[in-house]
Amino acid sequence: MTDTTLTGSAASVADLTAFEKAALTSGESFWRTKAVAGIPSVMLTDGPHGLRKQREGGDHLGIGDSVPATCFPPAVGLGASWDVDLAQRVGEALGVESSIEDVAVLLGPGINIKRSPLCGRNFEYLSEDPIVSGVLGAGIVRGIQSQGVGASLKHFAANNQEEDRMRSSSDVDPRPLREIYLRGFQRVVEDAQPYTVMCSYNRINGVFASEDPWLLTRVLRDEWGFEGLVVSDWGAVNDRVEGLKAGLDLEMPGNGGQTDAKIVAAIASGDLDEAVLDASAERIATLATRWAAAPRVEGPLDVDAHHALAREAAGRAIVLLKNDGAVLPLARDARIAVIGAFAEKPRYQGAGSSMIHPTRLDDALTAIREIAPDASFSAGFGLSADVDPAETARLQEEAVAAASVADVAVVFAGLPARLESEGYDREDIDLPADQLTLIEAVVAANPRTVVVLSNGSVVALPFAERVPAIVEAWLLGQAGGSATADVLFGDVNPSGKLTETIPHRLEDTPAFLNFPGEDGHVRYGEGLFVGYRWYDARRMDVAFPFGHGLSYTTFAYGDAAAVVDADGDVEVSVTVRNTGDRAGREVVQVYTSLPGSAVQRAPRELKTFASVALEAGESREVVLTVRRADLAYWHVRADRWVVEGGDYTVEVAASSRDIRSSVSVTVEGDSVSLPLTRESSLGEVFAHPVAGPMVKAAMTGMAQMMEGATSIMPEGVSMEKMMNSFPIGRIGMMSGGEVSAEMLDGLLAMANAPQA
Repeated sequence: MTDTTLTGSAASVADLTAFEKAALTSGESFWRTKAVAGIPSVMLTDGPHGLRKQREGGDHLGIGDSVPATCFPPAVGLGASWDVDLAQRVGEALGVESSIEDVAVLLGPGINIKRSPLCGRNFEYLSEDPIVSGVLGAGIVRGIQSQGVGASLKHFAANNQEEDRMRSSSDVDPRPLREIYLRGFQRVVEDAQPYTVMCSYNRINGVFASEDPWLLTRVLRDEWGFEGLVVSDWGAVNDRVEGLKAGLDLEMPGNGGQTDAKIVAAIASGDLDEAVLDASAERIATLATRWAAAPRVEGPLDVDAHHALAREAAGRAIVLLKNDGAVLPLARDARIAVIGAFAEKPRYQGAGSSMIHPTRLDDALTAIREIAPDASFSAGFGLSADVDPAETARLQEEAVAAASVADVAVVFAGLPARLESEGYDREDIDLPADQLTLIEAVVAANPRTVVVLSNGSVVALPFAERVPAIVEAWLLGQAGGSATADVLFGDVNPSGKLTETIPHRLEDTPAFLNFPGEDGHVRYGEGLFVGYRWYDARRMDVAFPFGHGLSYTTFAYGDAAAVVDADGDVEVSVTVRNTGDRAGREVVQVYTSLPGSAVQRAPRELKTFASVALEAGESREVVLTVRRADLAYWHVRADRWVVEGGDYTVEVAASSRDIRSSVSVTVEGDSVSLPLTRESSLGEVFAHPVAGPMVKAAMTGMAQMMEGATSIMPEGVSMEKMMNSFPIGRIGMMSGGEVSAEMLDGLLAMANAPQA
């Protein structure tokens, strides 16, 4: 099929009445927009890792039946691939399935930052880092929209918990809001132009996202150049008229026209400029007419091909955390004890609005027995919330007996579905107690034990020092069972890497004292220090660091080189060699830091990455680009992005704590000229190219006083440093009358005057 471009529909919208235009801005039903005067109705439906098109009626949390569709790995898994091409291919498949089913907009991807491992919806999000989220999110959007289907980037913005999500205010300072929580959204909007952006339920610094003109217009449209429409999360509208003014175009779901009437009344009363309604109606009409004109992908769906892609993606999502003694891959003729209920009943997706009705479902036990038919199986634990101690003891006893006579025991552990869901958050990061007891008993019976995890967000691993091999298998979608067997037996060489840090304890996590908040507010008190930034800044030990992941082969890195190109971007090159005896894939990561920075920064920040496939013994030069824009920090006083000049350290790494090579590169900074005021410090004034020399010359008496004071101070104490933070407006009292208020105001006026 061919790509379609934006087509205007100004003539048709111009001919509509105010009521007809208002009618376009809210849904006809749970999933469809209204058809108005020849502008067709279109369907929006849930994703993000599969098509959730409900057959009849509608409900937000997935109680109703939906058509069969491929359940690809949720974002927690797909993100761990660190592979933009793979993300785009999955997006293309999602677009194909949506087009076949006449769906105009798929509601995804979700790219919110994993601020806390307790967020109940973390399985739908990609990373704790905005570059990973933005780069992979853009790939998914490009893939979906290559099929003429719109994506809906969500949830915009600072939506990082489920508790009280409809009302809670995310209170975030400007720098972390821009640098952490908005940066990924900005990357996707600027690189991929999603057809829609979905505003979130929550408030941001006290203002509902659905009626925040700063968020929806100034930032999204004016700064980032967003061209599509803003749709509400289902039920996120607080005040429809205020939302329309702020930039919220489409309210979903339908409400029987109640808010349409409010919009018309606001125009009649003069409270709403009809031009604002015209702009939103035009955006909705453009989406609808574009969809009507787009060629459809003809069915039926190639179920086998999409299942194969889901299996490939699942295999690439698996992270090998530990493999002491090369326990993995498993020998095909080994006596294998498969233990754990998840081997037979896979946990493959999270609960809530993203629940997909899969076209088929693989389980790991069946897949393992296709390779090793004599593998034994013991459930080991139950999945019910009601624990029967006698039954628990019996299941554990059976599992230990099986493990004791096996060459290797493979324990499938994880979080039951009830512990991870949209709508509420987790209470801890622990595996259920009966599973922890089981793991300890099995490894005591058989030191060659592999633990395979199924979870939508990180869990504590108190057994990590005692278990030789740990496989983080996340939630892997419908083909996860087969993909897990592929990795366990070495048919697929694991290449996934962590996109979120695994801590030792919940108490170690950045948001621990500020999650989930109280009285309708959650304070983002950790500021910039989210995820690995927090652990690195505090030099804190973690179970497994951000970016970590092992392979069945090994990789060697050469010396890195870095140069600034004509566009101001930093081009980083490094040679990577596969030093093992089998083909593999390495995720090369580039972090930067600026020693001596004038602003608060994390010890290192990820800026770019690449997934590189290498045959055994193969070497390749990998070239990665750090965008100049990604080196910028948000300058609070200037209210804009600023690149600080200096000698940046560029680290090429296999994880955030496995630095393989580093190099320094000089980056020219942006000029920042802030007006001086009476509140400006002496240090700021002295550094000013105009005011500095003038003020120093005018303060000769004070300089002599400072020299005299210095002579009686202990050696090395600097009076100049002591006075650097002194406000210039209060200097008259320290100057012995040499600097009058009038003189000071004159100096400030001269300093702030435009320079020829």
